[in-house]
Amino acid sequence: MSWIKEVFDTEKPIIAMCHLQALPGDPDYDATGGMDKVIVSAKNDVIALQEGGVDGIMFSNEYSLPYLTKVETVTVAAMARVIGELRSFVKIPYGVNCLWDPIASLDLAAAVDAQFIREIISGVYASDFGLWNTDPGKTARHRLRIGAKNVKMFYNIVPEAAKYLADRDISEIAKTTEFNNKPDAICVSGLTAGSETDTQVLKVVKDAVRKTPIFCNTGCNKDNIERQLSVADGAICATTFKVDGIFENPVDYKRVKEFMDIVKEFRN
Repeated sequence: MSWIKEVFDTEKPIIAMCHLQALPGDPDYDATGGMDKVIVSAKNDVIALQEGGVDGIMFSNEYSLPYLTKVETVTVAAMARVIGELRSFVKIPYGVNCLWDPIASLDLAAAVDAQFIREIISGVYASDFGLWNTDPGKTARHRLRIGAKNVKMFYNIVPEAAKYLADRDISEIAKTTEFNNKPDAICVSGLTAGSETDTQVLKVVKDAVRKTPIFCNTGCNKDNIERQLSVADGAICATTFKVDGIFENPVDYKRVKEFMDIVKEFRN
């Protein structure tokens, strides 16, 4: 797991999500406010997250609901513009997540020099967004083809709002995902963004793999983060950092700082 320390300069890192407002082409895009509004919102969140002490940031088109499994070009272009304009403000490692398209995520990562992506890269799922089929071999080869071999890939094997189509135990999925696909990390989630991840499921996955880092992907908060990090090798957090802990709200620096103070004490 040495790559985690190399990238984030700490063990058990907290990666905070920077949720981009709806983008051009999205149903909820604010054409009046335009891209300037998206950029200002993202900049404010980045500043609050960094000052609050998180270890990394992941840019995501979280408000592009309902999500596509093959992202449109305009979305990748818009995200690249936002990240390009904010790069001078980002002082910590950052990644990208083009929901829900691993190829688009890798393309974006290559364009903006991101260090990691998180996606549904393997498996077949029945989801709110239709049948979720993947091609991990194609994705792995695409990473090499575009010169992004150093971009770490976080495999979400328990995606939100979806269920694995085959009747397989999560420990089996974790074992075969590790063996067949060689993920850089595995993410375990709750039902939706902000929903608490079951610590027992985290432990099952952690016990099933030999060397792959396991990340708690949803629902961490100041009351459960020590318990989750006692099992997981890191966490990806978002909703808990928002004003009043509400998904749609902007990031609240005070909530970030309070959370990270607990994490830093735990890591010591």
